Amino acid sequence: MNLALLTPADPLSGGDLFWVVLIPALLLIGLGLLLTIVRRYKRCPSNKVLVIYGRTSTGRSSRTLHGGGAFVWPLIQDYEYLNLDPVQIEIPLENALSAENIRISVPSVFTVAIGTDAAIMNNAAVRLLGLKTPEIMKQAEDIIFGQLRQVIAGMQIQDINRDRDQFLASVQNSLEPELAKIGLVLINVNIKDITDESGYIRAIGQKAAAEAIQSAQIDVADQERRGAIGVAEAERERAVQVANAQKVQMIGTKEAEREQTVRVAELLKEQTVGEQTALFEQQVQVNDADRDKRIRIAEANARAVEGENESKAAVARTNADLRIQEAEAFQRSETRKREADAAVLEAQYLAEAKAAEAQAKKLEAEKRAQLEAVAKAEKATTIVDAEAAAAKLKIDAEAQAAAIYAKLEAEARGQYEILAKKGDGLKQIVESCGGPQGAFQMLMLEHIDNLSKNAAQAISNIKFDKVVVWDGGGKNGEGATSNFLQNLGSTIPPMLHMMRDIGGVEMPDFFGKLVSNDDIAERGGASKKDADGAAKDASESKGDGSN
Repeated sequence: MNLALLTPADPLSGGDLFWVVLIPALLLIGLGLLLTIVRRYKRCPSNKVLVIYGRTSTGRSSRTLHGGGAFVWPLIQDYEYLNLDPVQIEIPLENALSAENIRISVPSVFTVAIGTDAAIMNNAAVRLLGLKTPEIMKQAEDIIFGQLRQVIAGMQIQDINRDRDQFLASVQNSLEPELAKIGLVLINVNIKDITDESGYIRAIGQKAAAEAIQSAQIDVADQERRGAIGVAEAERERAVQVANAQKVQMIGTKEAEREQTVRVAELLKEQTVGEQTALFEQQVQVNDADRDKRIRIAEANARAVEGENESKAAVARTNADLRIQEAEAFQRSETRKREADAAVLEAQYLAEAKAAEAQAKKLEAEKRAQLEAVAKAEKATTIVDAEAAAAKLKIDAEAQAAAIYAKLEAEARGQYEILAKKGDGLKQIVESCGGPQGAFQMLMLEHIDNLSKNAAQAISNIKFDKVVVWDGGGKNGEGATSNFLQNLGSTIPPMLHMMRDIGGVEMPDFFGKLVSNDDIAERGGASKKDADGAAKDASESKGDGSN
């Protein structure tokens, strides 16, 4: 379809309008589907298991996936993740019964996690989905306790203590199928220590230590024997070498003597021959014979000295070789002896060090186990007592608060009712008396006897030293009554004024009525001067009354 620029003069036809509306709608629908697919496609990290539950194609209640991703259909499916992080569970197993009916304690740490095998992941999705880590640890802890006790019950203490690998293999073979039922796998088992109350393991350790010490002592004796044998051999070799040296020396001496004898015999023979020659040759050869004789004697002497020197040199060499061999033999013997002594001491020290280290580790483990057990018991007791005390205090406080609230609410309702009834009664009294002033007068008249009685009772025990008569004074008592009435008349206005301004009480009309100066001037009852004088007297009287 060719699109052209639309103008008001070229209106859209019916078909063009349909396509203009349909195309954006299809684009919006496609974009919405794409966003839904993108948002509902869930990827599974390597440290988690994706669990898709609801209506699944596998016919099971859920479908598990480790790694990769999957599309989660809206409305009919939902998803959650299971964490694959390993969890360490401390198992303070105590008083477990072994095959010899001896109770032992095997504190250990087990590391478990959710498995990635298809069947195990499905079990985890069924048993563990939605549970928190402490709840999962509680289920695994119960299973581990039971299986560990079962394995210990089928083994002897000596086998458990001696062959840890076999013990761990038995624990693993017994525990893995049970953990797999809830979707967990066993990663590692760490046995901290194995102790018993009867002291059987300690006796085994003492026996092993004694055997090790005995073996070390045997090795020491063997080394000492070997050292003695080496010393004897060295001494024998030295004696042989000395004998050989002496033999060589004797041989050299004999050879020198033999050579000397031969040389002497030869000289004697030559001398005899010379003498015989001299005799035959007579005088002619006398001088030659003498000369030859002297020459030959000198040569013989030289050869004799040379033989003696060679003999002495051979003896010196023999002696030197003998001393060297003796020194070397003594050095070898001393070296071997020192090495043997050092080896014996080293073996002894190593055995003692291993025994001390084993004893220290054992004492440390026993002390740590005792302290940990006591600390854990005290901690549990303290927590339980604190929680119980807190709960009791909370219950008591709530009960007291509820009681106080109920009491105050009842008192408030009673006071409210009393005041309401009292207000209704006062309202009726005011209405029946024609106003507040009439009601006040009626109440004053109603309680006048009580007021008089209380006033009389208040002054009943007072002793009067003198009585002062309210009078303006007069000579010889003349006009006392008129003066009293005059003073009373001058006192009443200030009193009425004070009760109205201070107390807010309007006295009845028969006591008199307060009027202003303007009213007095208008009525002509008195001049302005008299009114000012009356107001002045009233002010002074008010001041006297207040004092």
